[in-house]
Amino acid sequence: MPEFLTLLTPQEARQKVFEALTPQVKLAVESVPTQEALGRVSAREVRAPHPLPMFNRATVDGYAVRAEDTFGASESLPAYFRVVTEVGMGQETTVTLGSMEAALIHTGGMLPPNANAVVMIEQTQRIAEDEIEVYRAASPWENTIRIGEEVKEGEVVLPRHKRIRPVEVGGLLALGILQVEVVKKPKVGIISSGDEVVPPDAPLRLGQVRDVNTYTLSALVSQCGGEPLPYGILPDQEEALKKALDELKAKCDMILITAGSSVSARDYTARAIQQMGAPGVLAHGINTRPGKPTIFAVCDGIPVIGLPGNPMSAYVIALHFVRPILFLLQGLPPEEMKPQVEATLTVNLSSTAGREDWVPVRLVQDAEGLRADPVFGKSNMILALSRADGLIRIPAAATGLAAGEKVQVELLE
Repeated sequence: MPEFLTLLTPQEARQKVFEALTPQVKLAVESVPTQEALGRVSAREVRAPHPLPMFNRATVDGYAVRAEDTFGASESLPAYFRVVTEVGMGQETTVTLGSMEAALIHTGGMLPPNANAVVMIEQTQRIAEDEIEVYRAASPWENTIRIGEEVKEGEVVLPRHKRIRPVEVGGLLALGILQVEVVKKPKVGIISSGDEVVPPDAPLRLGQVRDVNTYTLSALVSQCGGEPLPYGILPDQEEALKKALDELKAKCDMILITAGSSVSARDYTARAIQQMGAPGVLAHGINTRPGKPTIFAVCDGIPVIGLPGNPMSAYVIALHFVRPILFLLQGLPPEEMKPQVEATLTVNLSSTAGREDWVPVRLVQDAEGLRADPVFGKSNMILALSRADGLIRIPAAATGLAAGEKVQVELLE
């Protein structure tokens, strides 16, 4: 096992985990109703079973015509058309237009078989019950959507390994695709430990703290497409942790442990993780703040992370390590783009060279633009983080950031 608290850079720790884990990732697949697939990751590419639209459609209210019959029409020299039919919404039409004939049509309606344009109703004038004047020439296929213009038959409409958004749900259902194969949600076991930690609904005595990490981590796991399996709160006992790890290893794809990773005589977390399987602990300690004592391991193909017990530290580390590992377990790029905005830092921030720092900030819009105002708080203050809109990174090579400097703010979703 690596020497206790031999610090690695965050990049080195992440690379060690990915190198050990990637060859062992096997994606399980299940089929779900399309309307329930929001946020899931596609396991197979999906192709259109038919073109969309399946018929030539109008995109405006007006008159379906043969475009060539309108050529030369203008307000000073209108073209005259006989209205031979009205196309009912949702109805098929088989009426063939003759020379200088038109069909009244509504947005979304089916064009007659030989019509190839629609004249907007505002560009016409009805002069008799069955006759109109047209004041503008229409180009071929103007104000229409042609067969297959949106999607061609056989075209890929959902690539493999893509997170499904509301637009994909709607698009698949528009094609009559009622089921979609998705990657099964990774099951993530979550252990919270500490003799001082009690459930949120328990009476709180002096010296005790409510369990925060189980719930923030469960929410993050769900947000990232996983299925959280909270184990509960463990006392500070090595045997209790070993028993919990054995139980979770049998049913989880990933395990998170909070607390038990500080430099103390009671720290047995790394030892218990090391006994779970090969290759075991890959790193114990990273040169970042918050989150320095984090443990990274892969045990028989299961990533195991020992997070700090302090809620802010645990959450920030989970954002930058748990999140990408969860993406990897679903076939997504681990470094999926995080939403960011540029802002101007409002105060000087100091940092220790050689250590990567993450600082929560509140975003304020004023007349001069977007400003990043640091939210100062210690690593056990989860409500300080809840008041922040995002995080800014101070690189390890820097000794701080200056007020007025442009910074990239990683948004907290």
